Amino acid sequence: MTTANLRNPSVVVIGAGMTGILLAIELEKAGIKDITILEKKNDLGGTWRENTYPGVACDIPAHMYTYSFEPNPEWSHRFAHGDEIQAYFKRVSEKYKVTPKIHFNEAVSEASYNNGKWTTKTNQGKTYVSDFLISATGILHHPARPNIPGLDSFQGKCFHTAEWDHSVDLKGKRIGIIGTGSTAAQVIPEVIKLGKKVSVFQRTPQWIVKVPDTNYTEKDKERWRKDTNILKRFHRWYTFAVEQTFSKAVIGKKLPHLLMSFLCKRNLKKSIKDPILLKKLTPNYRVGCKRVIVNSTFYDAIQKPNADLVTEGIEKITEKGVVTKDGKLHELDVLILATGFHPFNFMRPMNLTGKDGISIETVWKKKVQAYRSLFIPHFPNFVLMLGPNTPIGNFSVIAMSEVQTKYVMKIIEDWRKKKFDSIETTEDALKQFAAYLKAGMKNTVWLGGCQSWYLDPDGDPAMWPYTWSRWEKEMKTPEYKDFVLQSF
Repeated sequence: MTTANLRNPSVVVIGAGMTGILLAIELEKAGIKDITILEKKNDLGGTWRENTYPGVACDIPAHMYTYSFEPNPEWSHRFAHGDEIQAYFKRVSEKYKVTPKIHFNEAVSEASYNNGKWTTKTNQGKTYVSDFLISATGILHHPARPNIPGLDSFQGKCFHTAEWDHSVDLKGKRIGIIGTGSTAAQVIPEVIKLGKKVSVFQRTPQWIVKVPDTNYTEKDKERWRKDTNILKRFHRWYTFAVEQTFSKAVIGKKLPHLLMSFLCKRNLKKSIKDPILLKKLTPNYRVGCKRVIVNSTFYDAIQKPNADLVTEGIEKITEKGVVTKDGKLHELDVLILATGFHPFNFMRPMNLTGKDGISIETVWKKKVQAYRSLFIPHFPNFVLMLGPNTPIGNFSVIAMSEVQTKYVMKIIEDWRKKKFDSIETTEDALKQFAAYLKAGMKNTVWLGGCQSWYLDPDGDPAMWPYTWSRWEKEMKTPEYKDFVLQSF
């Protein structure tokens, strides 16, 4: 069938972050023109627009954290800082003419499917009708506030790391930070440089691997601008290295896990000299059960004279500060919540209604699931990018989105060839996929005796339990036997 004979669908994409931009580029490349991107904020960039805390950076090597078709010679660090990543996405969006397709400050309030079409409404009172609706809202974008008695009574400044208040001057202040995860490990060293006293409230210690953050010179960048093949080699090398180490370690491959365990444990013992602090910082669970933190500054910072690691547990928060379970009041001027995100919200709180008026809340009442992490029964022509079980151990989310986008584009191409008008996965296919995932989980480290954001309310990891190469292979071609295809 020639391009001229193909149908041209209308597509609404929710979210102008990394995945939304990628989708728009690939849809345009396929000759699809009717593309609308609805973005709730006044700028693109998703995660990298939202997170502006001091020290924000990507823990994946920068030359791996790029679109495969758009290498970036401008990175200044091996682990790119947030503002540089945001600038990269803006540059790509402008280059591929994605920005004009974005409707800023339009949060989706509801979307419903009826007679082969999606009707999407926004908080601006606007309505969009489309053949396909694709959610590119990302995984970690709803900040989680801790459920601690008295949190709202604190009289000082209090904010979440994803809602950083840049008007607050931290110099000379008594600062409390709740949390010691990936974000906290980046922000704590920066805050310790400024605060008079910084109290870090740790519930669970983390495994940290040290990878030096190389600075790239102008000479490096000039060389890369002239020969982008060097950057492509970097991309391939880092992808191979992460796949063979981090990604295989967390799914239970013995040698990579032994190596990762050795590196984390050696880093801890070499970095922390005080035996009491060492004991506080030593996890009691397997390496990789929680996301392994890539960081080279936290251990040095937590040993500074103005830093205090508090492990007694928080009893309550008062107007003056944090009271720990030993009865001690830690008086504070500023309280920072490095307490992560709600990982199972996805496109919610928007009111999503599928076929026959069924809501996403009904379908997900017992468990948040999606076939191939993308498709949900009763929701024809709807795609959830980076859905449950997408995360692949310490891998680049951009690479994940590229694989999923190719898969989705094959389905859209078949729609264009009039092979069907609507497509939805079956309940049986979802059950079989869930069973396949569960069978693979028994060997992974995510069931290694810890509480982490990876686990859903049932204690099941919402991760991919097999290798990256296996995921790529299985995502090459849609299995139409797992779908209901209808023609109108």
